Amino acid sequence: MKKVFFSLMLSLGGISAMAQLKEGTVVYERKVNVHRTITDEQMRAMIPEFRTSKHMLMFSDSVSLFRLLPEDEAPDPFAGGNGGRVMFRFGGNTDGGDLYKNLSQSKSVLTAELADKNYLIIDTIRQLPWKLTGETKQILGYTCLKATRKMNVSIAPARRMVVGGSGISVNNSTENDAPQQKEIEVVAWYTEAIACPAGPDNNGQLPGLILQLDSDNGATVYNAIEVKKTVDMKELKEPKKGKIITQVEFNKLRADLMQQQMQNMGGGRNIRFGN
Repeated sequence: MKKVFFSLMLSLGGISAMAQLKEGTVVYERKVNVHRTITDEQMRAMIPEFRTSKHMLMFSDSVSLFRLLPEDEAPDPFAGGNGGRVMFRFGGNTDGGDLYKNLSQSKSVLTAELADKNYLIIDTIRQLPWKLTGETKQILGYTCLKATRKMNVSIAPARRMVVGGSGISVNNSTENDAPQQKEIEVVAWYTEAIACPAGPDNNGQLPGLILQLDSDNGATVYNAIEVKKTVDMKELKEPKKGKIITQVEFNKLRADLMQQQMQNMGGGRNIRFGN
């Protein structure tokens, strides 16, 4: 009887392993709480509370590629009532770039465009200090387990926003100009039914793929809205177009460009930085 039971357990284990999804495509919806970073009530009244976007994660058992999807055509929520637009242009944002990961090699490649030039930011995938809680819930029919971790983030110095006839002025605070460090909690829900240890952005290194991610108690939330069991393997390749650069070097280039834009911006409905 014990031999029969043991054989049955091995058989069920084999079926479970065979059923584990090892390649596919996940579509996420990301919601960023914009009001969390704005204290001025006048500005809050002009800007929607949440900024939403859709992202796609293509994966195999050891490779993943995370990509921003083009926005659907819709009325611009940042358009001014008089037909002018309130434009937020910070320049050099890598949010629209592809993030490729080779998990077996612990290598990541982020594509970025800055001042009409293409860059490849090469980095090492570092192990994240996840704490597995054992809690479970269902997401899109998958049983997911909860994991949490703490991380430190830099908070930009406070800025005062003033709306005038020439547009919106954003003045740097004269106090506490240095970025402040803040510890936040990241909560991930992952499923062992999908073998790839990946997830949105730089999150991953769990015993399965992340289907839901909450950073800083709702500040940024990713929710999987679709899981496909197929993937375009032609797209799931390491990016090669661009100048190889480190993250530190790219951050300096971006900071220099932003400083130039802040000095040159003004008039219309653009945000103007500085006094």
